[in-house]
Amino acid sequence: MRSYRGVGGSRKPLSVRYVGSLVADFHRNLLGGGVFCYPGNKRNPNGKLRLLYEANPLAFVVEQAGGLACDGRQRILDVNPTELHQRTPLFIGSRDEVEAASAMLAGDPQVSVAV
Repeated sequence: MRSYRGVGGSRKPLSVRYVGSLVADFHRNLLGGGVFCYPGNKRNPNGKLRLLYEANPLAFVVEQAGGLACDGRQRILDVNPTELHQRTPLFIGSRDEVEAASAMLAGDPQVSVAV
């Protein structure tokens, strides 16, 4: 988050907002740019959002609009589901911002999501 806030001067500072609704946050970012991040954590390493009926539909919409959706390692639309209620981390929004988030997760600023 320090990088997103512009600490270190490597990028323009961005504001951080969280409405608490995936669709509302996604809609705001779709109209104004940005990224929605819902990573996994220690309690839920596979994330909390459901792949088949939360992440996949919005990933399709954002990619049609020129953006990107990934789980931190690969495109959401490339994930092969193994169960009906499979959970996934989600990073979705403008292509540049999602790639920057993926690079930060990987610990390498040169990493990008395979497209």
